[in-house]
Amino acid sequence: MKNELNLVLSPEEAANESVVKSIAAKQLHIPESNITFIKTLKRSIDARSRNIKINLKIDVYINEQVPESSSYKRSYSNVSSKTPVIVIGAGPAGLFAALELIEKGIKPIVIERGKTVKDRRRDLAAINKEGIVNPHSNYCFGEGGAGTYSDGKLYTRSTKRGDITKVLELFVAHGAEETILIEAHPHIGTNKLPKIIETMRQTIIDNGGEIHFNTHVIDLIVKNNSIKGVVCKQLETDTSTEFIADSVILATGHSARDIFELLHKKNILIEGKTFAMGVRVEHPQALIDSLQYHCNLNEVEKKRDFLPASSYSLVHQAQGRGVYSFCMCPGGIIAPCATAPGEVVTNGWSPSKRNNPFANSGIVVTIEPEDYQKFASHGPLAGLRYQQALEKMAYDAGGQAGQIAPAQRLQDFVNNRMSPLLPDVSYQPGIKSAPLHELLPTEIGKRLQLGFTEFGKKMRGYLSNDAVIVGVESRTSSPIRIPRDKETLEHPQIKGLYPCGEGAGYAGGIVSAAIDGQKCASAIACIK
Repeated sequence: MKNELNLVLSPEEAANESVVKSIAAKQLHIPESNITFIKTLKRSIDARSRNIKINLKIDVYINEQVPESSSYKRSYSNVSSKTPVIVIGAGPAGLFAALELIEKGIKPIVIERGKTVKDRRRDLAAINKEGIVNPHSNYCFGEGGAGTYSDGKLYTRSTKRGDITKVLELFVAHGAEETILIEAHPHIGTNKLPKIIETMRQTIIDNGGEIHFNTHVIDLIVKNNSIKGVVCKQLETDTSTEFIADSVILATGHSARDIFELLHKKNILIEGKTFAMGVRVEHPQALIDSLQYHCNLNEVEKKRDFLPASSYSLVHQAQGRGVYSFCMCPGGIIAPCATAPGEVVTNGWSPSKRNNPFANSGIVVTIEPEDYQKFASHGPLAGLRYQQALEKMAYDAGGQAGQIAPAQRLQDFVNNRMSPLLPDVSYQPGIKSAPLHELLPTEIGKRLQLGFTEFGKKMRGYLSNDAVIVGVESRTSSPIRIPRDKETLEHPQIKGLYPCGEGAGYAGGIVSAAIDGQKCASAIACIK
């Protein structure tokens, strides 16, 4: 017999299996000895008051054998001799598209301009320590995409996109902990994701798929408005190679600007769209914990015995635009995420334990076409040019020295003051004091000031000069949408071309990109 219960417990109670069992027995009016097993289904934290609670949904097994551990591994047939489909990009959209294609009996040929997760590490070390940007291998480009080395949060704001559970179970099947199926805001961590991504690669290869690294798509082969394949440059040998297929999933991510340029040059329809830009703000994690867990700084350590590093989610409407937190990283690190020399771009990540001393988050402003009329002559690339200009400004304000970023204390920014001294931050390349209140475009800077002021009212103590803002956060989403038919998911002009994921404007994170990859693969399977 199995009973489902919803329990509301203190953090101390929730952390003690014996106490959970005792409370469950009392609610079911049975002896504890009758409970043979308890399985946690969902877990979330309610920290809206000082009396913090843990919400648990559990299955209680009564007088039954302990159930066998669930296996999330899938059995695939070998597809090495099956119809090929080209997948451009080995980020979450591309990898999950490849797995879905194999499941449907189709051979994926994955083409990735970057390196394997292991080989990317040298280039990440170079950008962090020396400010050297490899335009093909960095935090955005390479196996696993941007999410592999920039956090690995696995939640999406929309449950309408598709089968979130299937995505999470595939992560578990490839080595992620089962807790991601339980937590309200699942997170794998940058330290653990690489191994999982490597295992996914092996699944694809073992079942007849192909993955080609250091292979940069430089052209699409199009005949009679139908895709026929792609032309690639082999980066290690500087030679060209053609891959032939009549279906191509374009899953290149939001930073593959050369793909947008290529499509525009070939008169393949792309569109500008709303996106967001701003800054990364960093506080001491202990300060955020004290604010979110309603305690003073001296009590934080005790709270953290039973609670994780706290996060926050903030939003405000300022002058008709949204100002909001994005990719909040408790116990995290600010990372340099430029994809070309001469630009500074920030993002954030956390290890699985979220045990670093700082908390950082993007704070961004919604950008509309009216904001970048100055670049209107660039047509659908206008938003991209605006994005590039802001990143160039950050590079110049940082002193044009590698990846040194402009920074300012938070209260100083809101009050239009320079910061003569800056606190320690997690951003490894280094920061330089700069008047970001003057350097940011008015449509961004003024709204950020209003947003931070309001956030300081919602979280008393958030608006602090112990916090620092680092510029710029500019890659929250793609400034371009590559249109596609709502039913077939094909580009309206080019038969067989399937725009996919964040870069095409149809996703906003790891899970939503993975789901979109699966959807594109399924759409192709319907016509094969």
